Amino acid sequence: MLDAIFVTLQIILAVIAVYQFAFSLFGLVRKKRKEHAAPEKSFAILVAAHNEEQVVGALMENLKQLDYPKELYDVFVICDNCTDKTADIVRAHGMNACERTNPNLRGKGYAIEWMLKELWAMPRQYDAIVMFDADNLAHTNFLSEMNNDLCTGARVIQGYIDTKNPEDSWITAAYGVSYWYINRLWQLSRHNLNMANFLGGTGMCFETNLLKEMGWGATSLVEDLEFTMRCTQCNVYPRFNYDAKVYDEKPLTFKASSRQRLRWMQGHFTVARRYFFPLLWQSIKHRSLIKFDMALYGLNVYIVLLTFLMTVAMWIDIAFFGGPNIENIYVQLPAWTGVIAIGLNVATFVIAMILEKVTFKKVYLYLLLFPIYAISWYPITVYAFFTQNNKQWSHTQHTRVVRLEEVQSKQG
Repeated sequence: MLDAIFVTLQIILAVIAVYQFAFSLFGLVRKKRKEHAAPEKSFAILVAAHNEEQVVGALMENLKQLDYPKELYDVFVICDNCTDKTADIVRAHGMNACERTNPNLRGKGYAIEWMLKELWAMPRQYDAIVMFDADNLAHTNFLSEMNNDLCTGARVIQGYIDTKNPEDSWITAAYGVSYWYINRLWQLSRHNLNMANFLGGTGMCFETNLLKEMGWGATSLVEDLEFTMRCTQCNVYPRFNYDAKVYDEKPLTFKASSRQRLRWMQGHFTVARRYFFPLLWQSIKHRSLIKFDMALYGLNVYIVLLTFLMTVAMWIDIAFFGGPNIENIYVQLPAWTGVIAIGLNVATFVIAMILEKVTFKKVYLYLLLFPIYAISWYPITVYAFFTQNNKQWSHTQHTRVVRLEEVQSKQG
Protein backbone atom coordinates (compact mmCIF):
# COMPACT_ATOMS: atom_id res chain seq x y z
CA MET A 1 0.00 0.00 0.00
CA LEU A 2 2.80 2.43 0.90
CA ASP A 3 4.58 1.69 -2.38
CA ALA A 4 1.38 2.31 -4.33
CA ILE A 5 0.85 5.65 -2.59
CA PHE A 6 4.43 6.76 -3.20
CA VAL A 7 4.41 5.74 -6.87
CA THR A 8 1.08 7.48 -7.46
CA LEU A 9 2.26 10.69 -5.82
CA GLN A 10 5.57 10.60 -7.71
CA ILE A 11 3.74 10.25 -11.02
CA ILE A 12 1.38 13.12 -10.17
CA LEU A 13 4.26 15.39 -9.15
CA ALA A 14 6.21 14.49 -12.29
CA VAL A 15 3.20 15.27 -14.51
CA ILE A 16 2.73 18.63 -12.77
CA ALA A 17 6.41 19.47 -13.25
CA VAL A 18 6.22 18.67 -16.97
CA TYR A 19 2.98 20.68 -17.23
CA GLN A 20 4.57 23.75 -15.65
CA PHE A 21 7.72 23.45 -17.77
CA ALA A 22 5.63 23.18 -20.95
CA PHE A 23 3.75 26.36 -20.02
CA SER A 24 6.99 28.23 -19.39
CA LEU A 25 8.04 27.71 -23.02
CA PHE A 26 5.28 30.09 -24.12
CA GLY A 27 7.06 32.92 -22.33
CA LEU A 28 10.18 32.69 -24.48
CA VAL A 29 8.71 35.09 -27.06
CA ARG A 30 7.05 38.45 -26.49
CA LYS A 31 4.13 39.48 -28.65
CA LYS A 32 4.18 42.82 -30.46
CA ARG A 33 3.32 45.89 -28.45
CA LYS A 34 -0.33 46.87 -28.41
CA GLU A 35 -1.86 50.12 -29.58
CA HIS A 36 -1.70 53.04 -27.19
CA ALA A 37 -4.90 54.77 -26.08
CA ALA A 38 -5.22 58.46 -25.25
CA PRO A 39 -5.36 59.20 -21.50
CA GLU A 40 -8.97 58.67 -20.54
CA LYS A 41 -9.33 56.72 -17.31
CA SER A 42 -9.07 58.34 -13.89
CA PHE A 43 -7.15 56.61 -11.09
CA ALA A 44 -7.09 56.57 -7.31
CA ILE A 45 -3.63 55.36 -6.30
CA LEU A 46 -3.71 53.61 -2.93
CA VAL A 47 -0.45 53.12 -1.02
CA ALA A 48 -0.52 50.77 1.96
CA ALA A 49 1.91 52.02 4.62
CA HIS A 50 2.78 51.04 8.20
CA ASN A 51 5.61 53.09 9.71
CA GLU A 52 7.26 53.80 6.36
CA GLU A 53 8.80 57.22 7.05
CA GLN A 54 12.15 56.16 5.60
CA VAL A 55 10.90 55.23 2.13
CA VAL A 56 7.48 56.81 1.54
CA GLY A 57 8.95 60.18 0.55
CA ALA A 58 10.79 58.68 -2.42
CA LEU A 59 7.55 57.10 -3.66
CA MET A 60 5.66 60.40 -3.31
CA GLU A 61 8.30 62.12 -5.44
CA ASN A 62 8.09 59.28 -7.93
CA LEU A 63 4.29 59.45 -8.25
CA LYS A 64 4.43 63.18 -9.00
CA GLN A 65 6.55 62.37 -12.06
CA LEU A 66 4.20 59.86 -13.71
CA ASP A 67 3.72 60.53 -17.41
CA TYR A 68 -0.04 60.92 -17.13
CA PRO A 69 -2.34 63.96 -16.82
CA LYS A 70 -2.18 65.10 -13.19
CA GLU A 71 -5.90 65.84 -13.11
CA LEU A 72 -6.65 62.19 -13.85
CA TYR A 73 -5.10 60.68 -10.73
CA ASP A 74 -4.91 61.27 -6.99
CA VAL A 75 -2.74 59.55 -4.38
CA PHE A 76 -4.11 58.23 -1.08
CA VAL A 77 -1.64 56.81 1.44
CA ILE A 78 -3.20 54.48 4.01
CA CYS A 79 -1.27 55.26 7.18
CA ASP A 80 -2.24 52.05 8.92
CA ASN A 81 -1.60 52.06 12.67
CA CYS A 82 1.43 54.30 12.10
CA THR A 83 3.39 55.62 15.07
CA ASP A 84 6.04 57.50 13.09
CA LYS A 85 6.04 60.49 10.69
CA THR A 86 4.63 58.69 7.65
CA ALA A 87 1.48 60.85 7.53
CA ASP A 88 3.45 64.10 7.95
CA ILE A 89 5.79 63.23 5.09
CA VAL A 90 2.87 62.35 2.81
CA ARG A 91 1.13 65.67 3.54
CA ALA A 92 4.39 67.58 3.01
CA HIS A 93 4.37 66.21 -0.53
CA GLY A 94 0.81 67.40 -1.08
CA MET A 95 -0.69 63.90 -1.08
CA ASN A 96 -3.64 62.53 0.90
CA ALA A 97 -2.67 60.86 4.20
CA CYS A 98 -5.57 58.68 5.37
CA GLU A 99 -4.89 57.62 8.95
CA ARG A 100 -6.39 54.38 10.24
CA THR A 101 -6.10 53.05 13.79
CA ASN A 102 -7.40 49.58 14.51
CA PRO A 103 -5.12 47.39 16.65
CA ASN A 104 -7.44 44.40 16.33
CA LEU A 105 -7.72 44.21 12.53
CA ARG A 106 -4.12 44.71 11.44
CA GLY A 107 -2.66 44.05 8.02
CA LYS A 108 -2.74 45.21 4.45
CA GLY A 109 -5.98 43.45 3.50
CA TYR A 110 -7.97 45.13 6.28
CA ALA A 111 -6.37 48.50 5.51
CA ILE A 112 -7.36 48.27 1.84
CA GLU A 113 -10.91 47.26 2.73
CA TRP A 114 -11.21 50.29 5.03
CA MET A 115 -9.77 52.67 2.42
CA LEU A 116 -12.11 51.47 -0.32
CA LYS A 117 -15.13 52.26 1.88
CA GLU A 118 -13.70 55.73 2.43
CA LEU A 119 -13.23 56.16 -1.32
CA TRP A 120 -16.76 55.11 -2.19
CA ALA A 121 -18.07 57.83 0.14
CA MET A 122 -16.06 60.63 -1.51
CA PRO A 123 -17.63 63.10 -3.98
CA ARG A 124 -15.19 62.19 -6.73
CA GLN A 125 -15.33 58.66 -8.10
CA TYR A 126 -12.50 57.15 -10.15
CA ASP A 127 -12.55 54.71 -13.06
CA ALA A 128 -9.93 52.47 -11.50
CA ILE A 129 -7.94 51.80 -8.35
CA VAL A 130 -4.17 51.22 -8.44
CA MET A 131 -2.35 49.73 -5.46
CA PHE A 132 1.30 50.13 -4.49
CA ASP A 133 3.37 49.44 -1.38
CA ALA A 134 5.19 52.30 0.33
CA ASP A 135 8.64 50.97 -0.60
CA ASN A 136 7.83 50.84 -4.33
CA LEU A 137 8.83 52.93 -7.30
CA ALA A 138 6.65 53.00 -10.41
CA HIS A 139 7.83 53.43 -13.98
CA THR A 140 6.65 56.77 -15.36
CA ASN A 141 4.47 54.99 -17.96
CA PHE A 142 2.62 52.88 -15.37
CA LEU A 143 -0.74 54.65 -15.50
CA SER A 144 -0.56 54.98 -19.28
CA GLU A 145 -0.19 51.22 -19.56
CA MET A 146 -3.07 50.63 -17.15
CA ASN A 147 -5.16 53.04 -19.22
CA ASN A 148 -4.34 51.05 -22.37
CA ASP A 149 -5.55 47.79 -20.83
CA LEU A 150 -8.67 49.29 -19.26
CA CYS A 151 -9.64 50.82 -22.60
CA THR A 152 -9.46 47.36 -24.19
CA GLY A 153 -11.74 45.75 -21.60
CA ALA A 154 -9.40 44.52 -18.88
CA ARG A 155 -10.89 44.68 -15.37
CA VAL A 156 -7.97 43.46 -13.23
CA ILE A 157 -4.36 44.08 -14.26
CA GLN A 158 -1.04 43.08 -12.75
CA GLY A 159 2.08 45.04 -13.63
CA TYR A 160 5.62 43.71 -13.92
CA ILE A 161 7.12 43.46 -10.41
CA ASP A 162 10.85 44.16 -10.59
CA THR A 163 13.45 44.51 -7.83
CA LYS A 164 14.91 47.90 -6.97
CA ASN A 165 17.83 46.55 -4.90
CA PRO A 166 18.99 43.22 -6.44
CA GLU A 167 22.69 43.84 -5.72
CA ASP A 168 22.35 44.68 -2.03
CA SER A 169 22.88 41.10 -0.81
CA TRP A 170 22.70 37.51 -1.97
CA ILE A 171 19.12 37.40 -0.63
CA THR A 172 17.95 40.40 -2.67
CA ALA A 173 19.68 38.86 -5.69
CA ALA A 174 17.77 35.60 -5.12
CA TYR A 175 14.49 37.54 -4.99
CA GLY A 176 15.44 39.31 -8.21
CA VAL A 177 16.18 36.04 -9.99
CA SER A 178 12.88 34.57 -8.79
CA TYR A 179 10.84 37.55 -9.97
CA TRP A 180 12.52 37.75 -13.37
CA TYR A 181 11.70 34.07 -13.79
CA ILE A 182 8.09 34.55 -12.64
CA ASN A 183 7.49 37.59 -14.85
CA ARG A 184 8.89 35.97 -17.96
CA LEU A 185 8.12 32.27 -17.73
CA TRP A 186 4.98 32.28 -15.58
CA GLN A 187 3.16 35.55 -16.09
CA LEU A 188 4.11 36.32 -19.70
CA SER A 189 3.57 32.72 -20.82
CA ARG A 190 0.02 32.74 -19.48
CA HIS A 191 -0.60 36.20 -20.90
CA ASN A 192 0.51 35.00 -24.33
CA LEU A 193 -1.98 32.12 -24.07
CA ASN A 194 -4.83 34.40 -22.89
CA MET A 195 -4.88 32.62 -19.53
CA ALA A 196 -5.50 34.19 -16.12
CA ASN A 197 -2.53 35.80 -14.42
CA PHE A 198 -2.06 36.00 -10.68
CA LEU A 199 -1.78 39.18 -8.63
CA GLY A 200 1.49 39.97 -6.88
CA GLY A 201 0.46 42.28 -4.04
CA THR A 202 1.63 45.53 -5.62
CA GLY A 203 1.49 47.19 -9.04
CA MET A 204 -2.14 46.08 -9.30
CA CYS A 205 -5.02 47.85 -11.03
CA PHE A 206 -8.74 47.19 -10.55
CA GLU A 207 -11.75 48.56 -12.37
CA THR A 208 -13.78 50.49 -9.78
CA ASN A 209 -17.11 48.96 -10.81
CA LEU A 210 -15.67 45.48 -10.31
CA LEU A 211 -14.52 46.29 -6.77
CA LYS A 212 -17.92 47.72 -5.97
CA GLU A 213 -19.64 44.61 -7.37
CA MET A 214 -17.38 42.06 -5.68
CA GLY A 215 -16.23 43.95 -2.64
CA TRP A 216 -12.63 43.56 -1.53
CA GLY A 217 -13.06 40.81 1.07
CA ALA A 218 -9.42 39.73 0.81
CA THR A 219 -8.11 39.95 4.37
CA SER A 220 -5.89 36.88 4.62
CA LEU A 221 -2.09 37.09 4.92
CA VAL A 222 -1.92 36.88 1.11
CA GLU A 223 -4.70 39.21 0.04
CA ASP A 224 -3.39 39.29 -3.55
CA LEU A 225 -3.68 35.53 -4.06
CA GLU A 226 -7.06 35.47 -2.33
CA PHE A 227 -8.49 38.14 -4.64
CA THR A 228 -6.99 36.35 -7.66
CA MET A 229 -8.91 33.20 -6.74
CA ARG A 230 -12.13 35.12 -6.19
CA CYS A 231 -11.79 36.80 -9.59
CA THR A 232 -11.16 33.49 -11.34
CA GLN A 233 -14.22 31.97 -9.70
CA CYS A 234 -16.27 34.87 -11.09
CA ASN A 235 -14.83 34.45 -14.62
CA VAL A 236 -12.81 37.67 -14.30
CA TYR A 237 -9.30 36.79 -15.40
CA PRO A 238 -6.47 39.14 -14.30
CA ARG A 239 -4.30 40.37 -17.15
CA PHE A 240 -0.52 40.86 -17.07
CA ASN A 241 1.02 44.07 -18.43
CA TYR A 242 4.68 43.41 -19.15
CA ASP A 243 5.45 47.08 -19.86
CA ALA A 244 4.03 48.51 -16.61
CA LYS A 245 6.95 48.10 -14.22
CA VAL A 246 6.96 48.60 -10.48
CA TYR A 247 10.18 48.26 -8.48
CA ASP A 248 9.85 46.60 -5.09
CA GLU A 249 12.33 46.59 -2.19
CA LYS A 250 13.41 43.10 -1.14
CA PRO A 251 14.58 42.09 2.37
CA LEU A 252 18.32 42.38 2.91
CA THR A 253 18.86 39.44 5.27
CA PHE A 254 18.00 35.76 5.30
CA LYS A 255 16.17 36.22 8.61
CA ALA A 256 13.92 38.98 7.27
CA SER A 257 13.35 37.01 4.08
CA SER A 258 12.39 33.89 6.02
CA ARG A 259 9.90 35.84 8.10
CA GLN A 260 8.30 37.33 4.99
CA ARG A 261 8.16 34.02 3.14
CA LEU A 262 6.72 32.29 6.21
CA ARG A 263 3.84 34.78 6.18
CA TRP A 264 3.31 34.12 2.47
CA MET A 265 3.21 30.36 2.97
CA GLN A 266 0.91 30.56 5.98
CA GLY A 267 -1.51 32.62 3.95
CA HIS A 268 -1.08 30.35 0.94
CA PHE A 269 -2.21 27.34 2.95
CA THR A 270 -5.34 29.23 4.01
CA VAL A 271 -6.19 30.20 0.43
CA ALA A 272 -5.47 26.70 -0.90
CA ARG A 273 -7.86 25.14 1.62
CA ARG A 274 -10.57 27.64 0.78
CA TYR A 275 -10.38 27.78 -3.01
CA PHE A 276 -8.65 24.71 -4.48
CA PHE A 277 -11.56 22.26 -4.55
CA PRO A 278 -14.22 24.80 -5.61
CA LEU A 279 -12.00 25.98 -8.47
CA LEU A 280 -11.08 22.43 -9.44
CA TRP A 281 -14.77 21.49 -9.56
CA GLN A 282 -15.56 24.56 -11.67
CA SER A 283 -12.74 23.69 -14.06
CA ILE A 284 -14.18 20.21 -14.56
CA LYS A 285 -17.77 21.38 -14.78
CA HIS A 286 -17.00 24.14 -17.28
CA ARG A 287 -14.09 22.34 -18.98
CA SER A 288 -11.94 25.34 -18.22
CA LEU A 289 -8.17 25.02 -18.48
CA ILE A 290 -7.87 28.54 -17.07
CA LYS A 291 -9.60 27.60 -13.83
CA PHE A 292 -7.69 24.33 -13.61
CA ASP A 293 -4.40 26.20 -14.02
CA MET A 294 -5.33 28.65 -11.26
CA ALA A 295 -6.49 25.85 -8.97
CA LEU A 296 -3.12 24.15 -9.51
CA TYR A 297 -1.34 27.41 -8.73
CA GLY A 298 -3.24 27.57 -5.46
CA LEU A 299 -2.13 24.02 -4.68
CA ASN A 300 1.58 24.85 -5.12
CA VAL A 301 2.17 25.19 -1.39
CA TYR A 302 1.00 21.59 -0.84
CA ILE A 303 3.11 20.42 -3.77
CA VAL A 304 6.22 21.89 -2.12
CA LEU A 305 5.27 20.34 1.22
CA LEU A 306 4.59 16.92 -0.30
CA THR A 307 7.82 16.92 -2.32
CA PHE A 308 9.85 17.70 0.80
CA LEU A 309 8.15 15.09 3.00
CA MET A 310 8.51 12.33 0.39
CA THR A 311 12.18 13.16 -0.12
CA VAL A 312 12.85 13.10 3.63
CA ALA A 313 10.98 9.79 3.97
CA MET A 314 13.17 8.17 1.31
CA TRP A 315 16.36 9.52 2.91
CA ILE A 316 15.33 8.15 6.30
CA ASP A 317 14.50 4.81 4.72
CA ILE A 318 17.97 4.57 3.21
CA ALA A 319 19.90 5.95 6.21
CA PHE A 320 18.19 4.04 9.03
CA PHE A 321 16.38 1.08 7.52
CA GLY A 322 18.85 -0.23 4.97
CA GLY A 323 16.69 0.90 2.05
CA PRO A 324 15.59 1.59 -0.49
CA ASN A 325 12.51 -0.22 0.79
CA ILE A 326 10.07 2.33 -0.65
CA GLU A 327 9.28 2.08 -4.34
CA ASN A 328 10.81 4.91 -6.34
CA ILE A 329 9.97 5.37 -10.02
CA TYR A 330 13.06 7.49 -10.57
CA VAL A 331 15.47 4.62 -9.92
CA GLN A 332 13.84 2.84 -12.85
CA LEU A 333 14.87 5.63 -15.19
CA PRO A 334 18.33 6.09 -16.73
CA ALA A 335 20.61 8.35 -14.68
CA TRP A 336 20.84 10.87 -17.50
CA THR A 337 17.12 11.71 -17.23
CA GLY A 338 17.63 13.05 -13.71
CA VAL A 339 20.63 15.09 -14.82
CA ILE A 340 18.63 16.58 -17.70
CA ALA A 341 15.66 17.36 -15.43
CA ILE A 342 17.84 19.17 -12.89
CA GLY A 343 19.77 20.91 -15.66
CA LEU A 344 16.58 22.19 -17.31
CA ASN A 345 15.25 23.44 -13.99
CA VAL A 346 18.43 25.42 -13.33
CA ALA A 347 18.63 26.63 -16.92
CA THR A 348 15.16 28.17 -16.84
CA PHE A 349 16.27 30.74 -14.27
CA VAL A 350 19.37 31.68 -16.27
CA ILE A 351 17.38 31.79 -19.52
CA ALA A 352 14.82 34.09 -17.87
CA MET A 353 17.62 36.46 -16.81
CA ILE A 354 19.07 36.48 -20.32
CA LEU A 355 15.65 37.09 -21.89
CA GLU A 356 15.04 39.93 -19.43
CA LYS A 357 18.43 41.42 -20.35
CA VAL A 358 19.66 41.43 -16.74
CA THR A 359 23.03 43.18 -16.60
CA PHE A 360 23.76 43.12 -12.85
CA LYS A 361 27.16 41.42 -12.59
CA LYS A 362 26.88 40.79 -8.85
CA VAL A 363 23.55 39.00 -9.36
CA TYR A 364 25.17 36.52 -11.75
CA LEU A 365 27.87 35.86 -9.13
CA TYR A 366 25.22 35.44 -6.43
CA LEU A 367 23.66 32.66 -8.52
CA LEU A 368 26.11 30.35 -6.76
CA LEU A 369 24.11 30.90 -3.55
CA PHE A 370 20.68 30.73 -5.19
CA PRO A 371 20.25 27.00 -4.39
CA ILE A 372 20.39 27.85 -0.66
CA TYR A 373 17.49 30.27 -1.12
CA ALA A 374 15.57 27.73 -3.21
CA ILE A 375 16.07 24.86 -0.75
CA SER A 376 15.12 27.06 2.20
CA TRP A 377 11.55 27.18 0.90
CA TYR A 378 11.09 23.58 2.08
CA PRO A 379 11.61 24.02 5.85
CA ILE A 380 9.76 27.34 5.71
CA THR A 381 6.78 25.61 4.08
CA VAL A 382 6.80 22.79 6.64
CA TYR A 383 6.84 25.28 9.51
CA ALA A 384 4.08 27.29 7.80
CA PHE A 385 1.93 24.16 7.60
CA PHE A 386 2.03 23.71 11.37
CA THR A 387 1.50 27.43 12.08
CA GLN A 388 -0.97 28.22 9.30
CA ASN A 389 -3.66 29.29 11.75
CA ASN A 390 -1.49 32.24 12.74
CA LYS A 391 -3.27 35.28 11.28
CA GLN A 392 -0.92 37.91 12.70
CA TRP A 393 0.54 40.22 10.08
CA SER A 394 4.34 40.49 10.24
CA HIS A 395 5.61 43.79 8.89
CA THR A 396 8.72 43.82 6.70
CA GLN A 397 10.82 46.87 7.55
CA HIS A 398 11.90 48.94 4.55
CA THR A 399 14.96 51.17 4.71
CA ARG A 400 16.40 51.29 1.18
CA VAL A 401 15.87 54.78 -0.25
CA VAL A 402 16.38 54.58 -4.02
CA ARG A 403 15.18 56.89 -6.79
CA LEU A 404 13.77 55.66 -10.09
CA GLU A 405 16.64 57.25 -12.03
CA GLU A 406 19.16 55.25 -10.00
CA VAL A 407 17.36 51.95 -10.63
CA GLN A 408 17.04 52.57 -14.35
CA SER A 409 20.65 53.73 -14.74
CA LYS A 410 21.92 50.54 -13.10
CA GLN A 411 19.73 48.38 -15.33
CA GLY A 412 20.84 50.24 -18.41
